[in-house]
Amino acid sequence: MPAKIYAARAALHMWEEPCISGTSGSGTVFFSGCNLRCVFCQNHDIAIGDVGMEISSERLVEIYLELQEKGAANVNLVTPTHYIPQIADSLVKAKSAGLSIPIVYNTGGYEKVESLKMLEGLIDIYLPDCKYFSSDLASAYSHAPDYFSINQAALQEMYRQVGPARFNGENGMMEHGMIIRHLCLPGQVKDSKKIIHHLYDTFGDNVYLSIMNQYTPLSHVAHIPELNRKLTEEEYERIISYCIRLGVENAFIQEGDAAQESFIPSFTYEGLKP
Repeated sequence: MPAKIYAARAALHMWEEPCISGTSGSGTVFFSGCNLRCVFCQNHDIAIGDVGMEISSERLVEIYLELQEKGAANVNLVTPTHYIPQIADSLVKAKSAGLSIPIVYNTGGYEKVESLKMLEGLIDIYLPDCKYFSSDLASAYSHAPDYFSINQAALQEMYRQVGPARFNGENGMMEHGMIIRHLCLPGQVKDSKKIIHHLYDTFGDNVYLSIMNQYTPLSHVAHIPELNRKLTEEEYERIISYCIRLGVENAFIQEGDAAQESFIPSFTYEGLKP
């Protein structure tokens, strides 16, 4: 992606964790492009940069404020890593112009610590992925064999900045802290268990885990047999049972068949034009 900001959508979004979306919706800004190339990407069209509309940094400030006016529970920056300098500048300007709702940094978790330091004091809630424990899986599916080591250093920096989870006592919305997402992949129960064990050993119940079964096999994985199916109920139950045995208390889980394309919004540039 170029230095100019490209985005695909800015709108209220109801499909985040309950303490992020609430009843009014999370004010998501979906940025175009991504610093990973996950073969199973659920937002494929925008991740590869094919879908995106150029917006100025001034317009980005306006978008934050417009989302706040629409009643958004927070401003949710989705796949923002490659625009950190521009985002940091826009947040400083927006806060001085009256932006007061929490800021969520929603990322695939492949981050440089020195880049994250540019966001210190600007982000209230970190919402990173922890995708893989195995370097072989990270290499095969995201072309990033060093994913886990990079990810863990990033999570430590995120936690240093925001600390333990804190919620609004009246409405249960998260005001500060970290939720670490793990999208369970078909056939990878062992890797999921290793991730959960490591995260719980590292952070305990000071952060929340979000253990997701919503993996949706889209057309671009048709040539990868092991990814061209949903997670089975039995696989997910084994992972959740393992969490319970470990003693994990602060976690979000998904019930029923969450693997559906309704979790994937339409990228029609909603909310981007003045």
